[in-house]
Amino acid sequence: MTPLLSVRNVSKFYGSRIGCSDVSFDLWPGEVMGIVGESGSGKTTLLNSLAGQLTPDRGEVLFDTRADGMKDTVTMSEPERRMLGRTDWAFVHQHAHEGLRMNVSAGGNVGERLMAVGARNYGTIREEALDWLGRVEISGDRIDDRPSAFSGGMRQRLQIARNLVTGPRLVFMDEPTGGLDVSVQARLLDLLRGLVREMGLSAIIVTHDLAVVRLLADRLMVMKDGHVVEAGLTDQVLDDPQHGYTQLLVSSVLQV
Repeated sequence: MTPLLSVRNVSKFYGSRIGCSDVSFDLWPGEVMGIVGESGSGKTTLLNSLAGQLTPDRGEVLFDTRADGMKDTVTMSEPERRMLGRTDWAFVHQHAHEGLRMNVSAGGNVGERLMAVGARNYGTIREEALDWLGRVEISGDRIDDRPSAFSGGMRQRLQIARNLVTGPRLVFMDEPTGGLDVSVQARLLDLLRGLVREMGLSAIIVTHDLAVVRLLADRLMVMKDGHVVEAGLTDQVLDDPQHGYTQLLVSSVLQV
């Protein structure tokens, strides 16, 4: 089997400061990878470098494209990368307003993604948008409401609908439950877990919350000071951490 994503020695620097350094791993179809670490550990820099939001200073991000096999997205042309972002890739931001058009209706937000991949029939687009609002637990009678009228949890669910409506093969998630109330987080996590399983999604999730990766991730990487200090199956890493930093992260959660 060919990996969906093959990351080779990806590094990003901010002057003399390390963002992330020499990160390598393979992500397989249908697999969810979690990346954890405290603020400043490099996890968000790594995610943005993989997702084309930042350009790595060195390394390769090879993606198994539908037509041309494994291609390095770092050296892709900008039009190719934009097309990838509209079709096979999706990005769920921590702050939903960054991934939504706040002055466009809920249905319009979902419909825009469909139109970006060629959908043109208004009735079909609206029907698909209604279906996806239902799938993320937003009432259909809110289809013409703008996201500014939604709660934080509803905005995040709408952002998920907008991202997943076109059936991407790889989803990047940056702290998808960050800043939400505990009860809202739990509801969103249940929704995400169901959609990941139902759609067979591959995903890379960055979070500081070990409960999120415990629930969603098959494998886990722990980052500190821009380096991966431990990696393995999620339960294995969390239940029997080998690196002192990972042990500290796990014990601090247990003591809360």
